[in-house]
Amino acid sequence: MKLNTRAQTAQDPHNNSPIVLVHGLFGSLDNLGVLARELIASHDVLQVDMRNHGLSGRADEMNYPAMAQDLLDTLDDRQIEQATFIGHSMGGKAVMALTALAPERIDQLVAIDIAPVDYKVRRHDEIFAAINAVTAANATTRQQAAALMREHVADEGVIQFLLKSFADGQWRFNVPVLWEQYPHIVGWETVPAWDKPALFICGGNSPYVTEAYKEPLLAQFPQARAHVIAGAGHWVHAEKPEAVMRAIQRYLTEKTN
Repeated sequence: MKLNTRAQTAQDPHNNSPIVLVHGLFGSLDNLGVLARELIASHDVLQVDMRNHGLSGRADEMNYPAMAQDLLDTLDDRQIEQATFIGHSMGGKAVMALTALAPERIDQLVAIDIAPVDYKVRRHDEIFAAINAVTAANATTRQQAAALMREHVADEGVIQFLLKSFADGQWRFNVPVLWEQYPHIVGWETVPAWDKPALFICGGNSPYVTEAYKEPLLAQFPQARAHVIAGAGHWVHAEKPEAVMRAIQRYLTEKTN
């Protein structure tokens, strides 16, 4: 599946590889815009809507081999031979899955607050309940939707994040498939070792990347380096964008030095 994209041209590319930004569950190509605004100074930037999200196509399958194939199809469609991938959460796993499918197409890899493991835990049931409440009530405005969602979700930041994908009284993600395929989204199939430097950015307050996952992470990404950002949770790029950008820029420039 060729994904819906937003492409921006670098102000001063310096022969750098293009960067593909890949959002997480319930997101859209807008979600990593805070990174795109900085990266565009030196890299072409491609933001994508993942399948069953945003304006990309719908499909019954929602697993990481399929999502990785979507990324590859999108590279082929845009005639991009090699790119640097930065993915958050589900998007980070999709990028990691691409290392098994087409490792030669990846220049550098940044995974934001996600590990290559099967989490075996449901963290989004309240979000699904909130989304379904909005649909059941036939809400047409974001204000109506927000009021309904507050009955299920306490975090106002999460509500505002979700509302970015609510337009014209409709959710821009395929809720039934995301619910049905949720075990695949939190799950993981081990990939062969990808023997290039990779950066894993973690929120210090997040449960997604912990010492417990160090062994499987290094088995699959033996040259991985972790950068923990204190005081941040799972949406570390939204909470501490400057710290995240510093870590990314340092990683990107290490290759050229």
